[in-house]
Amino acid sequence: MRKTISLAIIVAFVSAAFPLGLRAQAEDPFTQQLQPVIEQVLKLEEAPGFAIAVVRDQKIVYAAGFGVRNIDNKNDRVTPQTLFHMASITKPFVATSVMQLVEQGKVDLDSPVVKYLPYFRLKDERYKTITVRQMLGHISGMPDVQDYEWDKPQYDDGALERYVRSVADRSLIAEPGTKFAYSNMAFEVLGDLIAKVSGETFEGYVQAHILKPVGMNSSTLLVKEANPKLLASPHVLNASYYPAVSKVFPYNRMHSPSSTLYSNVMDMARWAMANMNHGELDGKRILKASTYDEMWKPAGEQFTRVGISWFLGEYRGNRTIGHGGSDTGFVSSLRMIPDKRIAVVMMSNFNETSLGKLTNAALDVALGLKPEPLVIKTPIAKTLSRMIATTGIEPAVAQYRDLKKNQPQGYDFSEQQLNTLGYSLMQQGKIKEAIRVLQLNVEAYPQSGNVYDSLGEAYMKNGDKELAIENYEKSLKLDPGNANAVEMLKKLREQ
Repeated sequence: MRKTISLAIIVAFVSAAFPLGLRAQAEDPFTQQLQPVIEQVLKLEEAPGFAIAVVRDQKIVYAAGFGVRNIDNKNDRVTPQTLFHMASITKPFVATSVMQLVEQGKVDLDSPVVKYLPYFRLKDERYKTITVRQMLGHISGMPDVQDYEWDKPQYDDGALERYVRSVADRSLIAEPGTKFAYSNMAFEVLGDLIAKVSGETFEGYVQAHILKPVGMNSSTLLVKEANPKLLASPHVLNASYYPAVSKVFPYNRMHSPSSTLYSNVMDMARWAMANMNHGELDGKRILKASTYDEMWKPAGEQFTRVGISWFLGEYRGNRTIGHGGSDTGFVSSLRMIPDKRIAVVMMSNFNETSLGKLTNAALDVALGLKPEPLVIKTPIAKTLSRMIATTGIEPAVAQYRDLKKNQPQGYDFSEQQLNTLGYSLMQQGKIKEAIRVLQLNVEAYPQSGNVYDSLGEAYMKNGDKELAIENYEKSLKLDPGNANAVEMLKKLREQ
């Protein structure tokens, strides 16, 4: 059982912690308008620590840290220099590395990956046709990582190649180039490609050719090189649905390309500035300006939301370029409005922190707008989980129905709430309770393919093969693009 932290202590950590960062004047809009929003969200979500930086016109106009690096030490404060696990924000560094090699004529985006990694293979023979470009845009048909083995970290130079060689028993989930399917596995392969083409380790290449030139002096892909006095601890929900320090730290060198950048908001602000300036910062260039036209265009007519690793969007009529990340105990976000030279980067050492609403509020202030009032609702997952722990599953179900009927505006009854709770219960080994919670989600959202997918997984973990198949089939009927359901059905039917 992970150590339970009382709500009073958690709230005290967050609400009493004056943000540490760039000291702003009282009239500064970020201090006046954004900071109260941040404090409101962090208090509600009981987030141990959080850091943010805002860039405007190639300058850091706001940077602050809130809360603590480790919930067991209230004096261990988060600052803008605190290092966080960046998770999937690592991927654009892979893409930038590949594009550097493209500019040097060493890699062709439209050549098969096997040209550069002859030992890369999958069970499905179509793997031979997968191109570098398809992997970069998540349209390669590659499956995703099933187990990151954070609890069995590898630290040696050979870990990445061993992983790439180990996927030979996996099959494609779609014809290459036909569907978007987010694949961390594909980026591990690309990281190994970078290493083999450059003759350097993947981590060494990124350090020498991106982090150092951009001036990201505190950042690293190797956790043993991260300053332990600055590194935040990961926090997850414990059995009583309170944040607690994770038993495992999300690091494994075989997943460096997809996940293991360690950075802070000051360094990531420099990364944003370099990209918004089309590859140049302080007189040092990491990519040709024209390369960004290639990276920031849609991967295809039917893939308008993704470019070469970067995700493409829109906010208040402005084009946005960005990426997010989430792993055990950490979340991160970087969103840029390059045409306005605005960027917001934020990170938390609690994987339940909602960064989306905070990013929007920060962008509003940077755009000269007043953030819209946040509608704060009590997460129903928190209420139910604590009832399950004290009174059991059926009283919790009865409470859920009563609250939904009589207080629908006071609680967050979104699909994600019960889905998150279901997975939390599964991780605790409470499979029957997880099934009951996920059944409620199916009842509430019968037209969502995702709720059936999650229930199918719970049944599979409980050994109920037929019910698992039934729910995965329902998920696939509602969402024909659900690659996970395809893979799980194949696995179940082969058993």
